Amino acid sequence: MRLQRLRRALEPLIRRLLHFYWRFSRGATLGVRAMVIDGAGRIFLIKHSYVEGWHLPGGGVETGETFLGALARELAEEGNIVLAAPPALHGIFFNRRTSRRDHVALYIVREFRQDAPPVPNHEIVEHGFFAPGALPDGTSRATRARVAEVLEGVAVSEVW
Repeated sequence: MRLQRLRRALEPLIRRLLHFYWRFSRGATLGVRAMVIDGAGRIFLIKHSYVEGWHLPGGGVETGETFLGALARELAEEGNIVLAAPPALHGIFFNRRTSRRDHVALYIVREFRQDAPPVPNHEIVEHGFFAPGALPDGTSRATRARVAEVLEGVAVSEVW
């Protein structure tokens, strides 16, 4: 618990240092997220050990990796989720809260397999499927905005 608090306290500094490094090593940073929707219409969310709130699963696209390759990897790592069909691209967003160089692609995943729930670990401390009208307290602003776009028909923003 103490280590978790330290990670959360240091996360903004670490993020700034990494983005400073990426500014010189990469032209831009790319990320991928998934809105995984089960047969009951619930959305899969995760809670990290190093940042506050509930978020859609996903992460960075590595050098030499495609968006879909990164998506499949992140879903397996964070949710024990395997894609059963190609997901639909919802949009590509500018993530200015992270960096002036960061963009995130969001895919909608409706066909998937999750043979067993993921086991919480040092990175993902909680996870679950939640009804859109009953998202957990602490769900991030960006996650709520994407849910509203996809499920309520709210106009799609260009900003994460």
